[in-house]
Amino acid sequence: MKLSLNFIKDYVDIDVPVKTLAEDMTRVGNEYDYAGNLIEATKLIIGEVVSCIDHPDSDHLHVCKVNIGNEVLNIVCGAPNVREGLKVIVALDGACLPGDVKIKKGNIRGEESNGMLCSLQELGIENKFLTDADKNGIHELGNDAVIGEDPIKYLKLDDSVIDFELTANRGDLLSILGMAYEIGAIYNKKVKDIDLLYNEQGDDINNEFSIEINTDNCSLFLSKKVENVVIKESPDFIKSRLIASGVRPINNVVDISNYVMLELGQPLHFYDADRLGNKLQVRMAKKDEKLITLDNIERTLDENDIVISNGQKAIGLAGVMGGLTTEVENDTKNVIIESAIFDSVKVRKTSKKILRSEASNRFEKGLDPNRTYIAIERACHLLEKYADAKIITGIVKYDNTCKENKQVRVSVLDINRVLGTKIEKDNIIDVFRRLGFEYTSEGEEIIVSVPSRRLDISIKEDLIEEVGRIYGVDNIKGKLPSLPMKPGSFDKTTREIRNKMISLGLNETLTYILVNDKEVRNYMVDEFEPLKLLAPMTEERNTLRNSILPSLLKVYEYNKARNIKDISIFEIGKGFYKKQEEFKEETKLASVMCGEYYLGLEKVAVDFYVIKGIVEEILDYLGYSGRYSFVTDKQIPKELHPGQTAVISVNNDVVGYIR
Repeated sequence: MKLSLNFIKDYVDIDVPVKTLAEDMTRVGNEYDYAGNLIEATKLIIGEVVSCIDHPDSDHLHVCKVNIGNEVLNIVCGAPNVREGLKVIVALDGACLPGDVKIKKGNIRGEESNGMLCSLQELGIENKFLTDADKNGIHELGNDAVIGEDPIKYLKLDDSVIDFELTANRGDLLSILGMAYEIGAIYNKKVKDIDLLYNEQGDDINNEFSIEINTDNCSLFLSKKVENVVIKESPDFIKSRLIASGVRPINNVVDISNYVMLELGQPLHFYDADRLGNKLQVRMAKKDEKLITLDNIERTLDENDIVISNGQKAIGLAGVMGGLTTEVENDTKNVIIESAIFDSVKVRKTSKKILRSEASNRFEKGLDPNRTYIAIERACHLLEKYADAKIITGIVKYDNTCKENKQVRVSVLDINRVLGTKIEKDNIIDVFRRLGFEYTSEGEEIIVSVPSRRLDISIKEDLIEEVGRIYGVDNIKGKLPSLPMKPGSFDKTTREIRNKMISLGLNETLTYILVNDKEVRNYMVDEFEPLKLLAPMTEERNTLRNSILPSLLKVYEYNKARNIKDISIFEIGKGFYKKQEEFKEETKLASVMCGEYYLGLEKVAVDFYVIKGIVEEILDYLGYSGRYSFVTDKQIPKELHPGQTAVISVNNDVVGYIR
């Protein structure tokens, strides 16, 4: 979410540097990636080209005399659209442009140049915001631009931007108004009212237009009609706020749709009423149904996608993108406005499959039904004011939502117990007031009326979090916990075995306890039920191991493939299985050796007897001397050679195998 400071100041009076605001927002849990000016450039001024002649030693350069108010500069420019009488953006000697570009006086092919005439691209404006003329040359300012003044202020791009990384539960902050409530709480400022005034005319829309909802995945759908819109360029303040928010201006009608979405967090869709008909229908798509979206791409849909239809065919992908056939174009005169709420899970699945959009991002996180009404009224206000629209009387609606505030009880004791604080009741109530929450109190208990815009708050713990955020985590003094202490413990035998194996010259490994289900029974004789994961990250590791050997042999193969011939490794780890409906785990020791092995100061080839000697060392060390034997008349795993494998028996119990 990109927050424009000029935009937010329309709704809350703040006068703080952009970096300060970003840090204060971070302190209440809203992290940011970037905070700075929309245009990071210095020493810019409005100038007028008073003369422009071809460079005597170039086929594309021009030598210009540029009046900047207090002097006339000689500037060499290569833009094809530079000409006498043009108002331009001049970067003076010493100017610094985005990308650490520094402008200096110089000599270009024998002609003195004392600055640069700039395009918007050179000022850091993204390519998607540029007109074809801007892409191919310097930016042309209007005739009303005052020579010697600041061109950034003239273009209304003197804005600062914070790019926030919001948490998934704070969908309310995907709007300027939501941000205004958050910032108002931080600085104890009141949020200003939204202007929703407009005049309605003509017959009621319900007499000629209808909506039909054929799915439970749409809980709210509103439509209004406006007539005689005049498609033209948007006012500068709308264009500049859209650019600062990362949205490309198109025309006044389309821009108002995007402006309201950014302002209130409620996506809208505008249909060309004359190409739509007299009906809007919401239904689930048919299998393999086709729809050409606004980006002129044909989409193939299925039964899990919500679509908007005119009663005959799909004309929009609900919550994601409209269709091409009813797009608002330059000759559009009459418009149907849609403001709706669709199932967030369905929208998310469709958007992941087809296209993520600004609209889908907001639908996915949930919408405030009260804002759905406000948004359509706000759109009517702006269309009447900036598109000369006639607003038709009435609204067509389908509403199956609850718009009541949630009542949540919390006590002062609960808040202080969870936060580890001693915050007074008056200070707690002040937090709710600053957040714009209504409340009543009964003794030490506070009943908070949580507005519908805060979908993330439903239980008392949510309110406790709000108190901690706004009161200030920095204001909560840390203290050591007071807990009963008891001595720690560890498996002494396991540690002793590990130390003994290392002292015998073997290297310890640590492998995954997850293996493939096809190898979980390898090197095992006993019958057991494997423990498979319900949702494994990969099928290669979908089951808890029983034997350590399959994992250890992969370490051996890895080293052998890299031409490491002398390998002496071991691992102590857990084996897991299920037997007679009981889950079990056992600590096991496994070792793999090959090549040569240091026996004292001498190197010897690893064979059966070397490994047998290591097993004897471990058993003797553990106190089993005289109680173990190596026998060949017992059942062994099928992977081991029957004539070259011995069973390790301790007190006549099978405890392992050696080969």
